[in-house]
Amino acid sequence: MKEGDLIRVMKVPESVRDSEGFKTRSTLEKCVGRVFPIMGFHEGFLQIDVGEIVGRPSYMESIWIEPNCVEPVEQ
Repeated sequence: MKEGDLIRVMKVPESVRDSEGFKTRSTLEKCVGRVFPIMGFHEGFLQIDVGEIVGRPSYMESIWIEPNCVEPVEQ
């Protein structure tokens, strides 16, 4: 996989939780089944921009997700 490739979120990692300031688990649950481009990589995680999930421009919210939680989408 490389930047720009499309991926579909298939599941939420078990270790992800919501915290007081960040609703990461809730946001990722809304992402399941949706397609996103890969925006970057860091320490084995994929960056996806998910702002539209929470009613903002996509670039305003990013989430890092494990590659085993997504599948590639044919372009």
